[in-house]
Amino acid sequence: MKKIIAILVTLLLTAGLTTVMAETLRVGMECDYAPFNWTQAGESEMSVPIENGGYADGYDVQIARQIAGALGRDLVIVRTSWDGLALAVMSGKIDAIIAGMSPTAERSMTIDFSDPYYESDLVVVVRADSPFADAVTLEGLSGAMITAQLNTFHYTVIDQIPGVKKQVALDTFPAMIVALNAGRIDGYISERPGAVSAVTANPGLTFVSFPEGEGFAAEPEDIAVAVGLKKGSELRGQINAVLAEISREARQRMMDEAVARQPLVEE
Repeated sequence: MKKIIAILVTLLLTAGLTTVMAETLRVGMECDYAPFNWTQAGESEMSVPIENGGYADGYDVQIARQIAGALGRDLVIVRTSWDGLALAVMSGKIDAIIAGMSPTAERSMTIDFSDPYYESDLVVVVRADSPFADAVTLEGLSGAMITAQLNTFHYTVIDQIPGVKKQVALDTFPAMIVALNAGRIDGYISERPGAVSAVTANPGLTFVSFPEGEGFAAEPEDIAVAVGLKKGSELRGQINAVLAEISREARQRMMDEAVARQPLVEE
C-alpha cells in the first residue's frame, strides 16, 4: 500500500510540474540588441524579468508579451547568446526565439519560423564626420572598413560593396558601436530600427540608407524578422494567429516607442 501511495504521489507531482511548465512561454533573446531587445537593471511598466536576473524590454519583448498573453501563458525571458538561440529552441531549453531573427533559407533548414512580425531594410551605420556619411550608393562606400554581426545575413551582404575592406565579424551590436566610435571600423551593417536606435543613443553616429535599387540585394525573408521555433512545433499556427491580429500600424508604433524608451536614450 505504501508503494502504491508513493507512486500516486509521484504521479501527482509530475502532473503538477507538467501543468506549471505548460503555462509558461520560454522565449530566448540576446537582451542586447536595442531597439529589438535590451537589458535594464530596474523594473518598468513595459519590462519582463529575465530568468537569471535583470529585466528585458524592447520591441521583441512587447511582441512576446502579446503572444504569451493571447496563449494564456506566463512569459519567461531567457537571455541567450545569438549563436546559441537555434540550439536552445531545438533542444527545448526555450519554446521560441523572438530576437530580431530573419527567417533565412539557411536557418529554415534547422528550425521553423512564424510569419514575419517586422520588416525593414538594410543600412550602414557610420560616424557622422566620416567621409562615407554622404554615400547614397554602395559604390560610395568603396574603400570603407565594414563589418557586421557574426553569423548573420548582414555579414554576407558586405561583399556587395565594391572595393570594400571587409572586417572580422563582431559578436554584438554594442561591440560594433564601440569599434566604430574608436575608429577601428568605418561602419557596420544594420537593420534600420537598430540604426535609428544607435544614432539616437550616440549623436556622433549617423547611417547611410539607399534609394530603391541602389542598396543591398536581399530576399524578402532576409530583411524580415520572425519567431523561431522547433521543427514541427504546434506553436507555429497559434503564434501566426496572434500576429495576424497586430496591424502594421500597431507594429510600427511599438517600434517607435521602443526606440524612444531604450535605456541609452534616457541617459
